[in-house]
Amino acid sequence: MVTMSDVARVANVSATTVSHVINKTRKVNPATEKAVRDAIDATGYAADTIARSLRTGRSHTIGLAMTAISNTYFGDVVHSLEREATSRGYTLILTDTHDEPQRELRAIRHLLSHRVDGLVLAPSAGPAQAYAQVLRRKIPLVLIDRVPSEVLPRVDAVGVHNVEPIASLVDHLVVAHGHTRIGMLAPKTGIFTTQERIAGFHLGLERNGLDPGDAPLEHAGEDADQTSAALERILDRPSPPTALVLGNNLITVSTIAGLRRRGITPPHGIATVSFDDFPWADSFQPRLTTISQPVDELGAVAARLLLERMEDPGQASRYVRLTPTFQLRESCGCPPAA
Repeated sequence: MVTMSDVARVANVSATTVSHVINKTRKVNPATEKAVRDAIDATGYAADTIARSLRTGRSHTIGLAMTAISNTYFGDVVHSLEREATSRGYTLILTDTHDEPQRELRAIRHLLSHRVDGLVLAPSAGPAQAYAQVLRRKIPLVLIDRVPSEVLPRVDAVGVHNVEPIASLVDHLVVAHGHTRIGMLAPKTGIFTTQERIAGFHLGLERNGLDPGDAPLEHAGEDADQTSAALERILDRPSPPTALVLGNNLITVSTIAGLRRRGITPPHGIATVSFDDFPWADSFQPRLTTISQPVDELGAVAARLLLERMEDPGQASRYVRLTPTFQLRESCGCPPAA
């Protein structure tokens, strides 16, 4: 088995220097660090992380619990968070909560059993037991994307503004295109971001003189079949809306497919705007008008908040809200960009 001494011999440094590079316990000259890293690659050395965690009380791992399998938005967040954590010498352990409280609780327990140094959580609709597990163990915790007010200011959190961006989509449909019958397909019930996006939808209607009580709203959930059923309920109304606000990228993809099955291609027959951008939104026909979330920044900020909390547990908690951007394209009825 390759040892730390073998790495030191190849790099022509002391074993102590190799230890400092691996464990980040002391600043090492960049050229020396590179020599050690090259020697690790050349020898195939793998640190005994269990033994190291017993010595230092730290595993140099971060746990991440979120629904990450089917949603490309969360996949992009994971990539950004992992990149930031890796640059600081930490390994990311990902568990999928499927947005179900009991699976979420099992995921948290699994991560805690691996002695993670900190946790990032995108809460489900019923995260109380998961919070209790983490707070009881006094493990540093950062909430990401979904930030229920009842847990602030006890934990650090990072999220995106939802209310005003959704309201601005409604503004655009009314002011730029004259729509007065506007409906919404919202994400899963009970989720904090869903509540805010519905509030933004109602705000946009009210400030344009429209009654939210007259606007059809259906919860599409996170499943293509649920979205298709919700879309059918809206379209089969006696006076269906002429425009739809779509609550996230999964809903958008399923809605566009459902409309086409009925021979409708937005904006003809019905206009669409949506929360969440994704790489192929610019490739749809028509190109999709969306609110684009700063996913890279979201993941990076979550990692930085957690690492800073781990280094200084006594500091005041922080809540960072990031601002998304309006991507104006053609699905709302605007002409193609020149």
